[in-house]
Amino acid sequence: MSNNNSSNYTKLETYNNEVTSALKDNFEEVLKGIGENPDREGLLKTPERAAKAMQFLTSGYETDPEQILKSALFREEYNEMVLVKDIELYSLCEHHILPFFGKAHVAYIPNGHIVGLSKIPRIVDIFARRLQVQERLTHEILNCIQDVLQPLGAAIVIEARHMCMMMRGVQKQNSVTTTSAFTGQFRKEETRSEFLNLISSNLH
Repeated sequence: MSNNNSSNYTKLETYNNEVTSALKDNFEEVLKGIGENPDREGLLKTPERAAKAMQFLTSGYETDPEQILKSALFREEYNEMVLVKDIELYSLCEHHILPFFGKAHVAYIPNGHIVGLSKIPRIVDIFARRLQVQERLTHEILNCIQDVLQPLGAAIVIEARHMCMMMRGVQKQNSVTTTSAFTGQFRKEETRSEFLNLISSNLH
């Protein structure tokens, strides 16, 4: 039986102490700037927590997505569509540093090599954990797969809700932004239609 004593709890995350300290100071100034008191009880640890959260949410800068794909390439003569859909996606809009979130659907047609399936969501996370715009994020993921795998074609659709539209500005809570990009065989109407039909189906 597990022991629930809080003294046995260990955090798994690691952070750069210098970066944490610098960001912590900046967040304290932000709190003061909006008229808050960073010394009140509820906010005492907020600057440090925010500093660590920001490092986590932008941790994609520290990882090379191409190396992630190259680490799990396998020779295989399979040449039909490989689709990973409904990949959860969380990112930060670079214009307001507010979240946007949704799902990505990624497919490719192998050309002699396949990649470990878990690596596709991994590269989605790497690119998403940077300051982004959805349009660039879409192309970065697609181009990474195309450049490393050299498939017969690749495709991506991202559907996301943007807090900068929902919480401020036009304040439209039900709007969804969809972006897409295609290479190779997916530029053909038949292949693209198969992909779009698959991501909208409920096969699972």
